[in-house]
Amino acid sequence: MVHADGSEVERSGGHLSVEDVDMPYDAAANSYGSYGVAINTMRESVVRYEDFLLSKARLAPPLGIPAPPRMPKAMKPFQSDLTRWALRRGRAAIFAGTGLGKTLMQLSWANAVEKHTGAPVLILTPLAVAQQTVAEAAKFGIKGVAYAQDKSAQKTRLVVTNYDRFEKFNPATFGAIVLDESSIIKAHDSKTRKMLIEACHDIPYRLCCTATPAPNDWIELGNHSEFLGVMTEKEMLSMYFVHDGSMRAGDVATGDGWRLKRHAADVFWRWVASWAAVVRKPADLGYDEPGYDLPPLGRHQVTVAVDYKPGGDTLFPVEAHTMSERLAARRDSIEDRVAAAAAIVNAEPDKPWLVWCNLNAESEALARAIPGSLEVKGSDDRDLKAERLLGFCKRVPRVLISKPSIAGFGLNYQHCADMVFVGLNDSFEQLYQAIRRCWRFGQTKSVNVYLVASELEGAVVANLEKKETAFEAMGKAMSAHVRDFVMSEVRGEGQSVPTVHGVRMEVPKWM
Repeated sequence: MVHADGSEVERSGGHLSVEDVDMPYDAAANSYGSYGVAINTMRESVVRYEDFLLSKARLAPPLGIPAPPRMPKAMKPFQSDLTRWALRRGRAAIFAGTGLGKTLMQLSWANAVEKHTGAPVLILTPLAVAQQTVAEAAKFGIKGVAYAQDKSAQKTRLVVTNYDRFEKFNPATFGAIVLDESSIIKAHDSKTRKMLIEACHDIPYRLCCTATPAPNDWIELGNHSEFLGVMTEKEMLSMYFVHDGSMRAGDVATGDGWRLKRHAADVFWRWVASWAAVVRKPADLGYDEPGYDLPPLGRHQVTVAVDYKPGGDTLFPVEAHTMSERLAARRDSIEDRVAAAAAIVNAEPDKPWLVWCNLNAESEALARAIPGSLEVKGSDDRDLKAERLLGFCKRVPRVLISKPSIAGFGLNYQHCADMVFVGLNDSFEQLYQAIRRCWRFGQTKSVNVYLVASELEGAVVANLEKKETAFEAMGKAMSAHVRDFVMSEVRGEGQSVPTVHGVRMEVPKWM
């Protein structure tokens, strides 16, 4: 290509820079002719495409306090920054590892919102965690916090109650709501989850706090997004995911069968980071904070032999695979599994122990076999449950026997470093949460976990191990993926716009 005067245009790398093309200027038309029209059209197309990306961006807009107040002096820098970020958002989720101080952060958030709006704040917690939350508020000097069992007992500006008492309050009277251990909404039946989402729809300020979710637990992320009013679960799945076409039972309820679109990965995690902060440890956000290292975790598999009686088509024990086979294997081996667990606990009579089970028959047998133990059962009175769950913090009882679905969320049992699982199910989340009652930041002792299962339950153990491996691998990947996004958002530098690249466009030499 040549200039109007016939001289050649210099090429760099075989291409011509748009800015270097010397096009003939038509004074009458006040333009550079057809070349200029083409290049201006390209430039306008780039601008229009950037506008298109902006129009399609579904990043959650800030709806909170533009200039949040100072946080309590007791807060670590990363806690203060996370809380102020959540205040700027107005509706946000803090997915932080156990022991990172979520209770202090949510109390500070609620305190700031109440002072800003003048309206009371409701904090929902799992059973017995309400009392721990009130105690934490007193510890850090946050006043006006009390537990209330219903609206008639609501006397303070920050009201703490349990999830199962939510229906006894009028959501319209609150200016903000906090869901402590918010992953529990996924464990609730769909009716309860739907009720929470609908009842809180008009509450202007909302905060969810829970441990870091499984990175591929799309439904948990969708539940949080829908509760916060960012995007419904169905919208999220249709926008960022594809389904593998299977019709397995539980696909919709668990997220199985859905996979993130490859080209949508960056956009998806950028979207998540616009309303949720994913933090496994302070270093994830670039904070050099000492003291946040987990102690060693010892996991001990205890396999119990079964007294197998040949029958049917087999001469030897066959590993249970179907749900009915697994339940049968658990029931048939209760006596042997309880004996093995009791031997482990009774060999250390001076230590506090957590003993986890899944069946009522297991719980009753364990209570008989372990001196100084107490059960917390689903059929127990609510106040009795809370009394025993909180009493365990003071070693009364020394050995607590319960199910992960009852005592596996929210409670802080750092005084205990030993636990036994008497029988397993396929819920990795329950296993993870139950272990984290003791194995958390702030624990000073090595934690020992004993997994007692019959030899017929090998498929369950293998399935849990597979889920844990995937969880750890994807957790690292997710943390790395959102690190820059979250750091930018939390430190107040995030811009809800796509990156505009400054590299100059070049015209191919054939033009």
